[in-house]
Amino acid sequence: MCTEKMEADRDRAGMPVARRSFTALAGAGALMAALPARAMAAGPVKGRDVTIKTDDGICDAYFVAPAEGKHPGVLVWPDIRGLRPAFRQMADRLAGEGYAVLTVNPFYRWQKSPVVDAANDWGNPAVREKLFGYLKQLTKPVVETDAKAHLAFLDAQGEVDTKRKIGTTGYCMGGPMVIYTAALKPDRVGAAASFHGGGVGTDKPDSPHLLIPATNAGYLFAIAEDDDKEAPNEKVLLKSVLEPRSQWHEVEVYPAQHGWCPPDGRVYNEAAAEKAWARMLELFKAELKPA
Repeated sequence: MCTEKMEADRDRAGMPVARRSFTALAGAGALMAALPARAMAAGPVKGRDVTIKTDDGICDAYFVAPAEGKHPGVLVWPDIRGLRPAFRQMADRLAGEGYAVLTVNPFYRWQKSPVVDAANDWGNPAVREKLFGYLKQLTKPVVETDAKAHLAFLDAQGEVDTKRKIGTTGYCMGGPMVIYTAALKPDRVGAAASFHGGGVGTDKPDSPHLLIPATNAGYLFAIAEDDDKEAPNEKVLLKSVLEPRSQWHEVEVYPAQHGWCPPDGRVYNEAAAEKAWARMLELFKAELKPA
């Protein structure tokens, strides 16, 4: 998973923070010009900034859906760099595939998005220290508080088909969050996808993977090769709880480094990211059926 040591090692290796960073690009035109053509939304979408009342405060978020009709809802938990233009673009793309997408700011208790931008760059160790400090406070009960509000928000939107199950995706620190979300509302959440998720399967008694048997969701775990080297038993633990279940599931180690999916990351791998995206769509197609 993304750690302070991992990022410091990348600094020492001379691996630059991506200058194609979407936080530094001005305007939608510059953003779209930086993306591969296949990453554009497939159909017309409408997005808006929203706020969500939780038990702990007001969360800022981005909601986007196809321009017409009702569609399955999807809750997106960003990586440690939070809600930012790259994740807005990813939400637009998913909406273009026929989903009503809510991407949230997981750090709203402490700071509005974007928490990383041109003035507060991820390459600054002080910024990273602050965000890792936020992460340590995002415990399971805190995530459940937020997930409850976010799922209720989705179901209250006119663009969401409440007869269809909800999906959730998580990147990096969002990996455990998708499991917590599926366990919180097992009759509502039908699909959960983790991309280079951190700590989803451990030998601890409170490991997130132990919650999976009590959920009704299908699962995709796309694991980074360096994460797999660090925790080779994680995939074994995940398969042990997934394989006895009837729901769609897939656990795969990708030939890419932790953080390869968001297109503004320093280790973005387009080929691996596109494969993971396609597998997510297969999961959603299989599991986001009428409840």
